[in-house]
Amino acid sequence: MLLALALFVPGSAKLDAASPPAPARAGEAPEDEKQVAALLFPRVDLEALKSKGPGVLPIMVRLYERSDEERRTTLASAFYGLGWKSPDAKRVLMRDAHTQNQELRLQVQWALGRVSSDQDVVDVLVDNMRTDPNPLFRDKAACALAHDQIHLTDAQKVHLYGRLIQALRDQEPQVRAIASQALQIQTGQSKGYRPDAPPEEREASIRLWERWLQEYRSNL
Repeated sequence: MLLALALFVPGSAKLDAASPPAPARAGEAPEDEKQVAALLFPRVDLEALKSKGPGVLPIMVRLYERSDEERRTTLASAFYGLGWKSPDAKRVLMRDAHTQNQELRLQVQWALGRVSSDQDVVDVLVDNMRTDPNPLFRDKAACALAHDQIHLTDAQKVHLYGRLIQALRDQEPQVRAIASQALQIQTGQSKGYRPDAPPEEREASIRLWERWLQEYRSNL
């Protein structure tokens, strides 16, 4: 952090270190934003950001709202690395949950579960996994569901597991495969499900999953 130089005024004491900084000039970024931006661009200094604590998050949100897609990609990556919950970070990231910018989309999908445990985050990722026209976006949404929902409670996981089990009946083979992989990573189980098996065999495994989910919910 930059240290303010003490000002000398003839006949006066040094400026009190607790004095507030001078206001930014019109069109000039506040000093706190300048300092945080220096830790983000052109390369993220994650440890320095962490050392500032959660108070850095509102500044990052303000930067995100005023940044182009390249810088929003960097900020999304930083939100991911910090892993701190922030309703405002979730709010701005959700705006880019369907962007066609590939690098930005991937970073946003991965970051969302690391800033929020809200149900609508799970829902948007499941919807991307099942309905996005781009197979890459579908696959990486499933990765986010498998690995990055770090704030979910056991009760909140019921919704995640239920949505993934529903996706095992999807008509798209890729969706069935990645939903099954996400479930296996989350639970350590497969219930014998094979995404390329005949429909009746798949359905038998799905029913096992549904019974398992009922038991899981009843034991909470």
